[in-house]
Amino acid sequence: MSKAAAIDIASVTKVYGGTTAVHAISLKVPAGSYCCLLGPSGCGKSTTLRMIAGHESITSGDIRLGNAVVTDLPPARRGTAMMFQSYALFPHLDVTDNVAFSLKMKGVAKTERRARALDMLKLVHMEPYATRRPAQLSGGQQQRVALARALITDPEALLLDEPLSALDPFLKIRMRAELKRLQTTLGITFVHVTHSQEEAMALADIIVVMNEGRIEQAAHPREVFERPATAFVARFMGDHNVIPGRVTAADGDRVTVAVPDGGAFAATGGTRAVGESVDVAVRTDRVRIGAPEAPGLGFTGIVDGIEYRGATVKLTVSGAGVTDFTAILSDAAFFAAPVKVGDAAPLAWGSEDAIVLGRLHS
Repeated sequence: MSKAAAIDIASVTKVYGGTTAVHAISLKVPAGSYCCLLGPSGCGKSTTLRMIAGHESITSGDIRLGNAVVTDLPPARRGTAMMFQSYALFPHLDVTDNVAFSLKMKGVAKTERRARALDMLKLVHMEPYATRRPAQLSGGQQQRVALARALITDPEALLLDEPLSALDPFLKIRMRAELKRLQTTLGITFVHVTHSQEEAMALADIIVVMNEGRIEQAAHPREVFERPATAFVARFMGDHNVIPGRVTAADGDRVTVAVPDGGAFAATGGTRAVGESVDVAVRTDRVRIGAPEAPGLGFTGIVDGIEYRGATVKLTVSGAGVTDFTAILSDAAFFAAPVKVGDAAPLAWGSEDAIVLGRLHS
């Protein structure tokens, strides 16, 4: 395969009529990494992918692939390959000819292109189906054929637009492992659009969380999970509670944050001024039932909901000016001292589990 290429997106904006879909984003994707663009529908992730591919024009800014500026190049001259959400296989061609199609367009002889197509089908474990038509394949098999067809062009970067969205949950997990295996084996740069936090966490070396056409955070999955950069990231990833309030005391990077008509909470992270509005994030899986070890590291609330999830139990609690506060407890911890909906429950967490979040500056 070709050498992997780094992707450098420099102040790229996309405007449709009077609507800005992507706002001057900048991002560096290292060569040979697996990058997931993650966010809700309409956040600009697919538009960004299509601009990298050349299927969408750029209003302003530049995209560089390796050492080449590809901003104005057509898709076929970029060194990228795109795998579409619909797979877009030709129904009248067998699997081998589907995979070999781009080589046919380049004038590669039939024997050579079919031999290369069979090599690609072996890579994705589809060589037994080489003579079948797409209609005779399952969704997962069609996806493997689409992958082989994208990879036969020897790209420096493979671009995947929600490639797992049409698959059932069990197949999704199998294909996640397959995508990671392929990316590791080939060593090329993968950029993968998804709205699934679980998918991004399972696959990516870099998660790029997007919202309303902007990048909220671009970091390793563990950093996104443990240190969300903004309230949006904390809420979207679903592993932190977000408590908005105002700083009433500050000592170095430690602050006390008061909630309107509610409690006061202690948090760390960054220098903040008294009177400043801030968001505090508290890890859902670090909350326990019990008295706080220090003021500001917990509250007593009313249990609104209980969900048993097997290994864990999810509690939803409201109190101290905070609504829909989530605690993820181990089943052992919950059943050692169970509570019911309507009970008052004291919740607590450690000082390292409450952090002050940043804000995205547009």
